[in-house]
Order: sequence, then C-alpha cells, then structure tokens
Amino acid sequence: MNESGLRYGHYRKILFCTDFSENAEFAFDFAVDAAIRNTGCTLYLFHVIPEPDAQFWKGYIYEVGDMDAKARADIDQAIDTRYRPRVPAGVNFQVEMSIGEAARMILDFAAERDVDLIILGRQGRGALTQWLLGNVAGKVARKCTCPVLVVPLAFKAKHQVSLAAESPASPAAENPA
Repeated sequence: MNESGLRYGHYRKILFCTDFSENAEFAFDFAVDAAIRNTGCTLYLFHVIPEPDAQFWKGYIYEVGDMDAKARADIDQAIDTRYRPRVPAGVNFQVEMSIGEAARMILDFAAERDVDLIILGRQGRGALTQWLLGNVAGKVARKCTCPVLVVPLAFKAKHQVSLAAESPASPAAENPA
C-alpha cells in the first residue's frame, strides 16, 4: 500500500494477451519476467478468437467441417510450441480462450478474475487506422481498472539495435578508437 491506499507491487494474477503476432511473442518475455518477479502468482495466457460480425458468416463458420475443433487444435499447438516452453518451472501458467470482440473479452476476463496486471503487445498501425478502428491495446488501457503494460512493436527493434551495439562481435568492439 502507498499513501493513497492503493495496492501495487506484488501481482497475484498477471494476464498476458496474445494474437500470436511477432509483437505478442516479444511481449510474452515481459509477462514471464513479471511472473518470475512475483513469486506465487498465476500467469494467464489469454487469446480471443474474433467472432464475425455478419450473422450469415457466424452460422457458416460454425457449421463447416468442425471448424471450432480445428481452430482449437491449431491454437493449442501454437501455445505449446511458442509459449509453454518459455515458462519456467514453478510458474503457475494457465491458458484461457474466448470468442468475441478482443478488447471487451480482455476487460471482462480481467474483471472476472480480479487480475492485477495486464501485459499485451501493440501493433504499429498508422494513426488514421487507429482513429477509425481503435486498437485493442488502447481500448484495454483506457477502460481497465488495473495497471496495463503495453509493449510496442517499435521497442523490439530498439532492443535489437541496443543488443547489437553491446555485442562483443560488433565492429566497434573489435576496433576501439
């Protein structure tokens, strides 16, 4: 607790949201780090399958050749290959999925589970697209009642440049001035 009476610090429930993009995979490192630093917490991996807006397509998608089972199997495989191996032993890791509008589903999940911290990646879309359509990270950050860590895609590029500059194999390291 601090002077305002708000709790911060040790997070008990950390929610990582993924769309399986390159940026989400990078942001997952932040979620794992937060879970390691908050011993005994639960790290939720949450994926929202977008639901089509048109009523015709909703019925069609659910009727065509067991689409739900195939989608679920593909998602499970992606989680098992991309995320699960990166979770250290001892971290309570739970996978959850939902169907619907991503920002709304994330906010609902966070409220239902009383999540303490949300971590998600942010795609680098243009300002006009964000203004017209909004974005998941922005909507979650604006409406959420817990802290939200948004990891922008640009940070990955900056991080890679920093690592290359520090590398002992870089030309600057080989030819000191």
